[in-house]
Amino acid sequence: MLIKFKKSFEKIAMGLLSFMPEEKQVKKLQETINEYESNEDWQLYLWKEEEVLGTIGVCFEEDKVVVQHISVNPSYRNQGIGKKMVQAVKELYDERHVCGNEFTNEFFEACQEE
Repeated sequence: MLIKFKKSFEKIAMGLLSFMPEEKQVKKLQETINEYESNEDWQLYLWKEEEVLGTIGVCFEEDKVVVQHISVNPSYRNQGIGKKMVQAVKELYDERHVCGNEFTNEFFEACQEE
């Protein structure tokens, strides 16, 4: 299930985001987390089953919701968790167009095909 990011999940979220190639450096990770905490147009969610397994971050742009970060713990990849997160975001924002960005679009589109 999707849960909204809270400060108490910061280290978990940073760890998950660090699996994304463009988020490898600590300074970049800190800037990204800070943006999610301070920018009302950015929202970060964590995917929790028994434990937190993934994260998905969106930003709101006019009439659309852009998935800008998506990451799953490597131990739980290829189990459909990323697809579940994309589907949950689409259901959450069903009145708006949801799409990927240059970093997430390939994965986002693959989720649509299955």
